[in-house]
Amino acid sequence: MLKMMTFFQGLPGQQPVSGTLDFPRRPQKLSSTSEAESEASMSEASSEDLVPPLEAEVTPDRGKEEAVKKKKKKPKGLANMFSVFTKGRKKKGQPSSAEPEGPPESAPGLGGQPPGQLPTVEELKADLERGRLEAARPLLALERELQAAAAAGGASQEELVRRQSKVEALYALLRDQVLGLLRRPLETAPERLRQALAVLAEQEREDRQAAAAAAGSGPSVLAATRPRGWLQLWRRDVAQAAEERLGRQPAEGSEGRSEAERIFLHMGRTMKEDLEAVVERLKPLFPAEFGVVAAYAESYHEHFAAQLAAMAQFELCERDTYMLLVWVQNLYPNDIINSPKLAHELQALGLGSLLPAGQIRQLEATFLSSEVASVKEMMARALDLESQRWAQDVAPQRLDGHCHSELAIDIIQIISQGQAKAESINLELGLQIKHMLLVELAAFLKSYQHAFGEFLERCKQLRNYRANVIANINNCLSFRTSMEQKWQTSQDLPSHLLGPLSELKSHSFDTLLQNLFGDLKVAGASFPVEKAEQRAGGTVAGRVLQRGGTADAKTWHVEGMDAASCQEAGAVQPLFKKFTQTRWAAPTQTLEEILSTVGKRLPEFSELHDCFRQELMEVVHLHLVKEYIIRLSKRRLVLKTAEQQEELAGHILANAQLIQVFCTQNGSPAAWLHHALPTLAEIIRLQDPSAIKIEVATYATSYPDFSKGHLSAILAIKGNLSNSDVKSIRSILDIDMGVHQPFKSLFSLIKVG
Repeated sequence: MLKMMTFFQGLPGQQPVSGTLDFPRRPQKLSSTSEAESEASMSEASSEDLVPPLEAEVTPDRGKEEAVKKKKKKPKGLANMFSVFTKGRKKKGQPSSAEPEGPPESAPGLGGQPPGQLPTVEELKADLERGRLEAARPLLALERELQAAAAAGGASQEELVRRQSKVEALYALLRDQVLGLLRRPLETAPERLRQALAVLAEQEREDRQAAAAAAGSGPSVLAATRPRGWLQLWRRDVAQAAEERLGRQPAEGSEGRSEAERIFLHMGRTMKEDLEAVVERLKPLFPAEFGVVAAYAESYHEHFAAQLAAMAQFELCERDTYMLLVWVQNLYPNDIINSPKLAHELQALGLGSLLPAGQIRQLEATFLSSEVASVKEMMARALDLESQRWAQDVAPQRLDGHCHSELAIDIIQIISQGQAKAESINLELGLQIKHMLLVELAAFLKSYQHAFGEFLERCKQLRNYRANVIANINNCLSFRTSMEQKWQTSQDLPSHLLGPLSELKSHSFDTLLQNLFGDLKVAGASFPVEKAEQRAGGTVAGRVLQRGGTADAKTWHVEGMDAASCQEAGAVQPLFKKFTQTRWAAPTQTLEEILSTVGKRLPEFSELHDCFRQELMEVVHLHLVKEYIIRLSKRRLVLKTAEQQEELAGHILANAQLIQVFCTQNGSPAAWLHHALPTLAEIIRLQDPSAIKIEVATYATSYPDFSKGHLSAILAIKGNLSNSDVKSIRSILDIDMGVHQPFKSLFSLIKVG
């Protein structure tokens, strides 16, 4: 396929178009062979041959006029065609064959003749050259008399042919006068234009009458000169004018706009302005049967379509394809055909599309493919630049006190621009590209998750590590909000879009909470999990907190601690271990120490958005409740009296209240955790096995992952329960509680022996 330079380098703007329907005049071909021959066949004829004998004499007034005119020089050009009128004349008072165009002279009749008397051929010629269209009526009378003479058979064939040649020469002059005025309709005075239109309408009627008469008559000695087809000549002039108007070289316009783009803009604005002038100024003057609006609209449409079709044959770049579709599908039908001033006139014409439907579909497919590829490339480039900033330890921006990244804004803008570009062609194409772009967005989010995961693992030593982690957590909100506002509601966002963001956020939360959970759970910077369990009495749960699994790592690393800090931390007993070490002698004091430690760390998360601080606080809340239950489930505390059990239950209730108040005040929304510890306290306090069963059944409804193993660990505290009672209570969990809704994990995070 042929290669072509880029047609479009920018979206169409607004450029003024000079002139309106200012058509340059071109030489007009004769409408028939007879007219053409007539201009060369009158060299042997006298002007009196055309006029009946009674009308051939020159009046005295006419003689005076000829005496004045004979001193004038004959002009060249079209008047030479009528030089035959001077041959064979014996009179010396010859009138000039041409006069400057001007308004008709006031006289009793055409050519100075009294009313009712036909002027001579020379007088008609002179009148027509002056632009006096009133000469059309006597010229028609001469034509009819010639036809009558031919029908009567009194004149020779040679004489009839000679006279017909003169009539046709006069008609050629009249035709040029009429069509010349119609070529510049807006420059012609309305009354003058009406005269020309009246002559054209009269000639059309005469054509129809001649066609009807010829159908029922025999052969004639005269050549057939009708139909003259002046209306078709006028329409041909309109088509030529449309080609010339639209084909003009546009004026130099704005920088950055290609030549082809300026050509399209020029054609569109010229067509619109010209058709508006036709509707407002010409339609009231033209006879309805001429269809002046249709004539101009169809001519402009055909030329516009021809230009587009020629361009579409070349191999176009992405921008060229887009602009071609914009004109075909949007600008032309909406801004021109359906513009307020033209819609009523043009919609009824059914002009159709500028390109065939099959070619439009092919261009649309090319556009969609190239646009999606372009969006994909731009998103990959944006992620690459962002990854470089992370690796180079560039601090993120701060916006309203929050760490901020522009990545989400850049990506959503790239996606939105791609969709808006398609919608600027038509809405249907916008819907098609929307689904394609969402697929590419999902793929990008996976790449984003993978790239950020590598940063989390490899760049912990960087100074701005935590700030960049927080900035990317905040990025998740920007992505989600933009997707909800742009495309869907929050309930409709598919998991393949939300999944990568949720994983990125969860991994980042784990990273941010490592120091905090390290302070609460382990004493050293790095040592085996088995030793940590021996010293802390639990399992490492930091990384599995949000994933619902169990800790399987063999070491735990407290990120951000130097050797001195690790040595100092090694001298501090794990805080949660104090519960079991003191056999729950001072649980409130231990819990207050734990909450104080947590409170000191919370300012580190102040640059998170509020919603993420709340989510992170829910994670902390879950961790505190979980670790507390782990301490209760260690089977190291056995209370055999009801009083002891009631006292422990009171401590648990008090501690549950402290945890709930602390976490709630710091933004935790985890109301679902409020009953986790109080209900366990109630199970420990109750002595009646039946009452315990009811409480366990209720608890299992609230926390479906509460298993028999977890229940057995709690019941082990109640040393006064028989084995049969324990077995009976455990059996309540064999009953299906009918809970099938998704639930948040608590006990699935707790491993019991």
